[in-house]
Amino acid sequence: MLFLIALLAAIFGFLFGTDQGVISGALPLLKKEFVFTAQSEGFMTGAVPFGAIFGAILALVTVDRFGRRPVLTFCAILFAAGSLAAAMAFSVWSLTVARLVIGAAIGASSLVAPMYLAEIAPARIRGAVVSAFQLMITIGILAAFVVDWAFSFTGSWRYMLGFSLVPAMICLAGIVKAPESPRWLVLAGRDKQARDVLKTVQPEATPERLDKIVEEIESGRPSDPVEESWSRFKEPALRGLLIFSVLAFFLQQFSGINVIMNYAPHILENAGFEGLANELVATMGIGALNVTVTILAMIVVDRLGRRPLFIFGFVGAFLSMALVAVLFQLNDNNLAWLSLLGLFSFVFFFAISLGPLPWLYMSELFPLALRGKGMAIASISNWLCNFLVVFLFPVLAAGLGEAMTFGMFAACCAFGIWYAWTFAPETRGLVLEEIDQTIAGAPETGKTG
Repeated sequence: MLFLIALLAAIFGFLFGTDQGVISGALPLLKKEFVFTAQSEGFMTGAVPFGAIFGAILALVTVDRFGRRPVLTFCAILFAAGSLAAAMAFSVWSLTVARLVIGAAIGASSLVAPMYLAEIAPARIRGAVVSAFQLMITIGILAAFVVDWAFSFTGSWRYMLGFSLVPAMICLAGIVKAPESPRWLVLAGRDKQARDVLKTVQPEATPERLDKIVEEIESGRPSDPVEESWSRFKEPALRGLLIFSVLAFFLQQFSGINVIMNYAPHILENAGFEGLANELVATMGIGALNVTVTILAMIVVDRLGRRPLFIFGFVGAFLSMALVAVLFQLNDNNLAWLSLLGLFSFVFFFAISLGPLPWLYMSELFPLALRGKGMAIASISNWLCNFLVVFLFPVLAAGLGEAMTFGMFAACCAFGIWYAWTFAPETRGLVLEEIDQTIAGAPETGKTG
């Protein structure tokens, strides 16, 4: 049952990935039908992360009031509506509006789904379960690349953009039957229902163990409205954790990952590859590597720990992106294969570290009473940075050149090495309530171990 619940919640990550990845293959075809400027191209491509900012705000004001499951149900409806509207788009701006709707669904679900997974999973496998959300994002991106390649021969961009309608309907059919988060049920004063859900997802647990889990959750439930107040983020430990989460997403996005995922065919063309089909085949290779290494990350994250992987990821991402920047500066078509190797290397280090860890940290670090607020702020920072990177790339590449632009991403990864080494906490093996207790005495840097 835990597997089925985790799979259902993680399918929202699949939707996230398909809508993020599909535009890379559809964009060359869209340019043949619609007239784009650099700004309209950037905004249409960045409409998903821009809409996600508002989706995260929507989740912030609803997730603690109505519960995790109703918000995810609404997200599935938005996904379906946005995918259908994108497939039926008749202009650049109608497509942009459709992608804004999809973005709102992604922004809300990317906040609530990891929260739901973290709150329903046993501590011993929580890292793997929450990382399943990131895995499904990568599978969704790969599926989008495959769909793009398949329809590239017919030029059917409408089928590309409408592909997400199928998993959206699966999500909608499944989430209405899924249980509510046990921790939200305790927060709402429904302890018996929370115990029943815990028994469903942890059938091996003894009655005494279930009672203890409920008691631990109960002890974290705020007895005073002040405990849920925004003002609590002024406390040194919580302020440090909030800053850490926000900057983790800033560094994730400014590593350049979504430029690669959204503009991969364009980047490969400029690196020396010829033909849209060949570019999409190489792009599928990037997507397949992303999936494979994310599975590896799920295996090692609860064994090696969060902190070592975070540092390792930034080191590799810096070296890879620096190589790509140098190769674009040399501008030698004979080195196109080396540029592809650099992109593959970057995706490897991102997928094993920078991809899943900010989402996992976000779902673990904040205490129950402030989890929705803390995750919303971190998520909004993610989408704002995502939008800025995707929107600005065509403009920066046209003005500064792609070599300089990739060099800027490499510099952000270099800063990430220092930041992860200095501030990244370790939460491996701790139940959420133990993390809360540890954080209560943590210094302002946000370290918990």
